[in-house]
Amino acid sequence: MERGNQTGTFEFLLWGLSEQPEQQRILFLLFLWMYLVTVAGNLLIVLAIVTDVRLHTPMYFFLASLSCDDILFTSTTVPKALVNIHSQSRTISYAGCLVQLYFFLTFGDMDIFLLATMAYDRFVAICHPLHYTMIMSFRRCSLLVTACWTLTNLVAMTHTFLIFRLSFCSKKVIPDFYCDLGPLMKIACSDTQINELVLLFLGGAVILIPCLLILVSYIRIVSAILRVPSAQGRRKAFSTCGSHLAVVVLCFGTVIKAYLCPSSSSSNSVVEDTAATVMYTVVTPLLNPFIYSLRNKDMKGALVRILRGKISFS
Repeated sequence: MERGNQTGTFEFLLWGLSEQPEQQRILFLLFLWMYLVTVAGNLLIVLAIVTDVRLHTPMYFFLASLSCDDILFTSTTVPKALVNIHSQSRTISYAGCLVQLYFFLTFGDMDIFLLATMAYDRFVAICHPLHYTMIMSFRRCSLLVTACWTLTNLVAMTHTFLIFRLSFCSKKVIPDFYCDLGPLMKIACSDTQINELVLLFLGGAVILIPCLLILVSYIRIVSAILRVPSAQGRRKAFSTCGSHLAVVVLCFGTVIKAYLCPSSSSSNSVVEDTAATVMYTVVTPLLNPFIYSLRNKDMKGALVRILRGKISFS
């Protein structure tokens, strides 16, 4: 048995992607394309919001925060996967694995917290429109985002510290293309009961509480919209929530599939689990800019002005 936190040469093997050279070349090009599109798309969203004064509202402030988080979240896992595929090496150092785990948990949880915050913003905008500017002031929006970052960092530090105290045996193969809590606990030699309990309660709270907040917000939103007398008013109100709701379904759907659905140890299940994690870690951040830009006239207009070179930081 080796204790990974006592040696600098301890390494893990990331074994989540194909071993066949032909498929590895395809995977490299596919992952590289998705990563570049994700970074470029989310950077364009941030640039559009910063440069267009009409987008200086709480909703777009949270959207810019979500886009920054998506860039950081994808950058935690994909570049290392690209290096491993290109170099034909699957190793990651013990320290590198813990660092990757910490940032993966931080940015992944931040996505969920920001979606809950955006749901609260839509609730205030539709249910309390006359007080919206006062309630969702820039100071309060900044405090909400800061609180999200603080909570996600505390959660990530807790999980990372609990992994740090574990011992690992000679079997150091992680059946994934990045370091995550579940696979690391499976290959640990020491008792993981505390880790599992903390993951159950703390990890469950991280998913369940934002999910409930989003659900309650949308119940109140739908109730308020249905009381609007005109059909045009109802359509306009629903349209302001459409993009956010689509991203919520995409995010929580992939999280549930990747982490909450049980799988067997068969090879088909391993492939399905890998596909689910790719959807969560790579595809979801890739699709977010398209969802928000294609369903939002103001965002489309701002992006068109950027692509035409009409940028103003005033």
